[in-house]
Amino acid sequence: MLKKLALATALIASLGTAHAYQAEIGGTIALVDPDNGDTSTGFAIDGTYYFNPVQVKNSPLNEAAFLNRASNINAELSYFDYDAIDVTTFGVGVEYFVPNSDFYVSGLIGQSSIDTPIGDADTTFYKAELGYLPVSGLLIAAGLAGYDNDDSDDVDPTLRAKYVTQVGQYEMNFEGGVTFANDEAFNLGTDLYLDKTFSVGLGYRDDSLDDTFQIRAKKFFNQQVSLEGSIDFADVGNVFAVRGAYRF
Repeated sequence: MLKKLALATALIASLGTAHAYQAEIGGTIALVDPDNGDTSTGFAIDGTYYFNPVQVKNSPLNEAAFLNRASNINAELSYFDYDAIDVTTFGVGVEYFVPNSDFYVSGLIGQSSIDTPIGDADTTFYKAELGYLPVSGLLIAAGLAGYDNDDSDDVDPTLRAKYVTQVGQYEMNFEGGVTFANDEAFNLGTDLYLDKTFSVGLGYRDDSLDDTFQIRAKKFFNQQVSLEGSIDFADVGNVFAVRGAYRF
């Protein structure tokens, strides 16, 4: 009888134990519907590896890595076919939360290649940031972002913030950033977590190319599998995207 009681107690305890994951891979399919021209298609693959296992505790699954201050290396590859123009982009980044401190550093480098009937063009882009977390769930980061191609190059200062907090009975994510360039660009976004597995959100981006308004949603079916969708409304064309991801 005591053995059965001990076994039942251990089973209940294991059900309450926080799960963990150390990597995530994702795939995206997108349709671009420009105002002038045919509908275009694209895809992307992305991956993230965390230096230490990310503990999934009593927080939104989508914010587990950020709230755990989980240092990581990440990469993404995308391809879009705009009628006669092909655009391929890849990048590699790192995020590092300095142990036993509230400091954060990040870096990103990548390249975008445009293939057209009249020629090709390659652009290298990069970004570096230094951040600080004054309170739990809040990150403020400043840095430099630049690009370099055959025609020009530029480096501009950046500033961004991310805050995950409780608002009433729900948890929410607030994000914003600005690039201080000749054509100043900024973005804003927020996500409402209806529960730990499901969120709906809005985003807005204003840059030299276009203004974009986004509607998005994401659902975790269990600790490992998630599905998200977004619609970007822009003057040059709308983008409909679906991404599936797996954690392990």
